[in-house]
Amino acid sequence: MLKDAQGLVVTTDSVKAIAAINCFIEQMLGYGKDAETAILQAIAADPTCALAHAYAAAYYLTQENSKAWQRALPYLQTAQQNFAKITEREKLYVQSILAWANQEIDIAIALHEEITNKFPRDLISVQQGQYHYFYTGEKEKLLQIAQKVLPSNPENHYLYGMVAFGLEQCHQLKAAESMARQAIALNRNDPWAHHAIAHVMETQGRVDEGIAWMESFADTWENCNSMLYTHNWWHIALYYLQQENYEKVLQLYDTHIWKRANKQSPKDQVGAISLLLRLELHGVDVGNRWQGISPYLYSRIDEHALPFQDLHYVYALAKAGHHDWVNQMLVSMQYHTFKINPFLRQRWLEVAIPAARGMVAHAKGDFHTTVAELKFVLPRLHEIGGSHAQRVLFRQVYQDAVLSVQKQSWVYGVTA
Repeated sequence: MLKDAQGLVVTTDSVKAIAAINCFIEQMLGYGKDAETAILQAIAADPTCALAHAYAAAYYLTQENSKAWQRALPYLQTAQQNFAKITEREKLYVQSILAWANQEIDIAIALHEEITNKFPRDLISVQQGQYHYFYTGEKEKLLQIAQKVLPSNPENHYLYGMVAFGLEQCHQLKAAESMARQAIALNRNDPWAHHAIAHVMETQGRVDEGIAWMESFADTWENCNSMLYTHNWWHIALYYLQQENYEKVLQLYDTHIWKRANKQSPKDQVGAISLLLRLELHGVDVGNRWQGISPYLYSRIDEHALPFQDLHYVYALAKAGHHDWVNQMLVSMQYHTFKINPFLRQRWLEVAIPAARGMVAHAKGDFHTTVAELKFVLPRLHEIGGSHAQRVLFRQVYQDAVLSVQKQSWVYGVTA
């Protein structure tokens, strides 16, 4: 057995496997573009290393699409085949990823909490615990799982960035900015810390400062995966949107967001969709850009990885005029609720599906239905994940529908 760069024991005798695992950890914590390559190198160096296989499965699960889920399964099977000989931490981790693959997110969360209680140096487990809390709307727990391991990870800038984002989500903006700046002082190239401050400055209305801040670090994002590269540029676009510099927003969409997106990546797709919708809510003509996205969304219709993602997909399909696909997706969402555990089912039935109907109605110009469907789910939208900056879009859609209904009532009242 050898130890990884976090000082944690890994069941392998391969120095090459450990080196590749260390690279994978660095890539995952830093949202790097070479995580997949690194973990596959670890498996090649030691095909019996259960932790490496579990890491590979986790990597593919984070992609949140059906093809990647299928790729995860053989790695999980191999991890289980080597389960008997591994350490307690590794067993807990394999079980957490298996629970994730089975969409038993509550079980996965409990296992990540146990890992971080017993092995607080395991920042991959912290990161994945935060991920699940993010998409179940548990902002306080998202913060707590990172805060509790701070004493065991002094001056680890990646952890500082994780804590900073949790603080921001809990509206502790001053503390969030301070923590993120500490991370960047240790490593200028920490993109998640840049991201945390983008949130803070946007919330505080520091638009010009936010643009200058983010653009000053943009050169470092060339090493990021497409998700965080496009997402950090998405935050810059939101600043320009607040300035009503719509030409600049469209330029950023065309050069740094959709152009640089992995067109098959759900998270990249969601960012592009949300920006186009925001532009239209500002009265901007986005041309044929909806049609540019929609061909990549057909495979999403029956996928239902995350309800937060589905709300974006179904809106974009409606805007592109694919009404048969929209109807198919709404029905599929209903059937999906029969196959998932109660922890997730309630969120789909009571929040996601009504919200999806409301979003589709808005895309079709049926503003009365939009208001009726969204009115009662808006206070619960945090339950299906997303950040404050992302979820505010749904409230803006609702408000746009309310104004449109009022205008229609005024017109009909006058003409009557």
